[in-house]
Amino acid sequence: MIKDEKTGDFALSKRFLGLIFVSLGLLAILGSFLNDLIGGGRFAGIGPTQRVAILVAGLVILVGLSLIPLGKRPA
Repeated sequence: MIKDEKTGDFALSKRFLGLIFVSLGLLAILGSFLNDLIGGGRFAGIGPTQRVAILVAGLVILVGLSLIPLGKRPA
């Protein structure tokens, strides 16, 4: 987080926002597979909704990875 010197407010840096996106994407993928272990859903393997969720989580991770190199600039 970055503190604005003029107002004293805090802002998220692009790096921190990228790390948040990567973390949320990984948690979504992990949660999708944990749902299988619990026995949720009627499919024996990875179902169609689960595939879409994993794809969207992967896109969130890619967006997060693209933000990380942008450094400490405010988001």
